[in-house]
Amino acid sequence: MPVFMHTRIRVSDLDKSIAFYCDHLGFAVQGRNAKSPHGNQTCNLAMEGSEHILELTYSPDYELAVPEDLMHFAVGVPDLAAFCEDLEKKGIEIWPDAWREEFKDLLMAFIDDPDGYEIELLQRP
Repeated sequence: MPVFMHTRIRVSDLDKSIAFYCDHLGFAVQGRNAKSPHGNQTCNLAMEGSEHILELTYSPDYELAVPEDLMHFAVGVPDLAAFCEDLEKKGIEIWPDAWREEFKDLLMAFIDDPDGYEIELLQRP
């Protein structure tokens, strides 16, 4: 049976993205490669309790432009309100502005990473 193993996203600043994902979302660096066979710098991030890996890729000659609403991925948290309050204290914008009222039955909100990738935050038991 196939297994979903990792997702790669391109980033404009590898260190800035690593810090964002580790400091704000609880990822940890699983491995880092200064130069892949194709000349990219990569970093694999893992999250405790998840087998799926987020692979960040940086290429100095690649101009990154993330189109709005192209894609997103979701991160589950046990207490969405508390998690979002902590992010807001760290200066992270939670959207939409009225997420508490708009999504009160769904228990979800969104943030953007440093390059504009959307991250859906979902409350899960």
